[in-house]
Amino acid sequence: MNPLIDNLGPLVQALGTTLLMAVVAGVGSIVLGVLVTIARVSPIPVLRAAAFLYVQFFINVPLLALLLLAVFALPDAGILLPLTPTAIIVLTVYEAAYVAEAVRSGVNTVPVGQVEASRALGLTLWQSLRYVVVPQALRAVVQPIGNVMIALAMNTALAAAVGVVELTAEVNKVNLVAAQPILIFSSAGLVYMAIALAIGLAAGWVERKVAIAR
Repeated sequence: MNPLIDNLGPLVQALGTTLLMAVVAGVGSIVLGVLVTIARVSPIPVLRAAAFLYVQFFINVPLLALLLLAVFALPDAGILLPLTPTAIIVLTVYEAAYVAEAVRSGVNTVPVGQVEASRALGLTLWQSLRYVVVPQALRAVVQPIGNVMIALAMNTALAAAVGVVELTAEVNKVNLVAAQPILIFSSAGLVYMAIALAIGLAAGWVERKVAIAR
């Protein structure tokens, strides 16, 4: 008997959890990353410093350490959340740091003259960021953000270490019973590859659409 077919129901459910984490954390990290970027380029020193420290902290601390800290330390602080939402929150704040760095690199590609021109037209700094700088920066970093989303999808596998029953956890459970690691883990690898390819193709499509819209 094929262990994958025999356990198709739990595997599909676990894949759904993986996709849920990737999609929700992906959207959240893009929104939060853009906000962090705005803080990093703002004229307010406190905001710039806080955003800088945020990025440096999450870029330099392993994701697994953050997951373990959130799952085991937050309950001691009186914050009780289910495992999957906890993992989504950690993935969001972690990947947002990488999104912020990608968007900031895009901000640096916007000519200073355009910002000065928008200010000369009477726009405030925040309006210039909203209507001039950030839209152009996002157009320039579609592919880098796509790469961050691919990394996020792969990083969802680390949630298995803290008890989230996602694809990697379920595949490992099936292998413990069936003892066919080559078949089982190779199949799981192909699924993750398909997810990465889908994200890459979507990013390429968005990039082409944005280029046409310019």
